[in-house]
Amino acid sequence: MYTLTVYDASGEKLLEKTFEASGDKEAKLKGEQLLVESNYQDKTHRCTSSQGKLILFHR
Repeated sequence: MYTLTVYDASGEKLLEKTFEASGDKEAKLKGEQLLVESNYQDKTHRCTSSQGKLILFHR
């Protein structure tokens, strides 16, 4: 399980989505796809695994 979280400049949470992936590489691709679909790719975001591993980050 992986969680993608997106924030605006004030720190307000814009999106929090949990999804499944077979591994970190697939999770990164899925996270990037979700960002593009939501038009949040330029917002501060992170994607983490259920073990707390940081998979994707942008500030």
